[in-house]
Amino acid sequence: MARDDIEIAYGRGTLHLAMPAGAEPTVIRKAVLPKLPDNAAAIRHAFDNPVDAKPLRELARGRQSACILICDITRPVPNGLFLRPMIDTMVDSGIPLDRITVLVATGLHRPNEGAELAEVVGDPWVMENVRIVNHFARDSHDHVDLGRTTTRGTPVSINRILIEADLRVATGLVEPHFMAGWSGGRKVVAPGVAGHETIRTFHSARFMEDPLAVQCNLVGNPLHEEQLQIVGMVGELYALNTVIDEDRDLVHVSFGEIIASHLAAVAFIQDATRIKVGRRFKTVVTSSAGYPLDKTYYQTVKGMVTPIDILEPGGTLIIASRCSEGFGSPEFRAAQAKLVDLGAERFLATLTAKSLAEVDEWQTEMQLKPMRVGRIQLYTEGLDAEELRITGVEIIASVDAAIAASLARHGDDALAIIPEGPYVVPVHETA
Repeated sequence: MARDDIEIAYGRGTLHLAMPAGAEPTVIRKAVLPKLPDNAAAIRHAFDNPVDAKPLRELARGRQSACILICDITRPVPNGLFLRPMIDTMVDSGIPLDRITVLVATGLHRPNEGAELAEVVGDPWVMENVRIVNHFARDSHDHVDLGRTTTRGTPVSINRILIEADLRVATGLVEPHFMAGWSGGRKVVAPGVAGHETIRTFHSARFMEDPLAVQCNLVGNPLHEEQLQIVGMVGELYALNTVIDEDRDLVHVSFGEIIASHLAAVAFIQDATRIKVGRRFKTVVTSSAGYPLDKTYYQTVKGMVTPIDILEPGGTLIIASRCSEGFGSPEFRAAQAKLVDLGAERFLATLTAKSLAEVDEWQTEMQLKPMRVGRIQLYTEGLDAEELRITGVEIIASVDAAIAASLARHGDDALAIIPEGPYVVPVHETA
């Protein structure tokens, strides 16, 4: 790619970057993976050749009901490709259509409704013919209490619709996750359809500050270990896992037992996503991966955290995020205001003694990680003056001008550019 053709994901499109004279950009992308030649055939093959499980048509025989978990609007999962064939297979195997529920795994996010829900589901037939329900983590009467995990004592409650279904299938996207290692699989169950106490325990400082709770790591990761225990407490669970490329096209799909099929997808994607970089940079430019992840400032924090391993201490991290939907939840807004009012150290001190994090304040805690490394600058068009103030970061009017200023300030013409934001994990490793 020519130096004048560099674009980063922004909203539903891209933001063109004009490099100043003398700049030496290093563009960091995922490895190019071949697109599947026939999505429908690949999905059928996954159903017929599962990982550590019987084919879907056999799993569905003799079942009276089914629950299919799907991710909410914050994940660009290609639900429109697989929901209809999954449901058709279940019905052909004897499950009544009116006993199949698609449950939107919102975690503690807001529900997806109307045109947004139709976008998430991705198939008009499914919208018209199948029961679709949003998960509400704060409605305790809609959950089943499963007790506590044995290792860390996490309280576990899971949506009743999933627990009471005869056949349970989670679906999702496998991509780097900045604290759970990888998204998808077990994560769609917890926090996806867990009660608020389960989620708020995951989001407490006890987990967030653990050095192993980082992207692309499952070994010793306390969140992953708790999620494994939770799916074991739920019982029989299956998962369909997808991997997409920068064009949002399908490059991999796996189906089977929830843990084994998820690990198969992780094995497929990890080397293409975790990119080794031989140096650190004083200027790093990234995105929030564009729509739908850059709909809010809340989600933007992920893009700040992912590249910090290649940011030189004291360097400048520039991030562009459209924030088309604004800031985020009222709880997140309150946490950010507290951060700005108290300062980073005092804010963190308010978190460390809690066993249950307040709703959405964990994302503010995650923002502290890049703030400890260097200077954070944000370009956005979606926030008002007060929202800009409580981001706690420096607001810029132009990414191009910020790049030129950073290179001059640091006296170094080298910079790293990560067009797809948190979907790419650069790791500083020397030969």
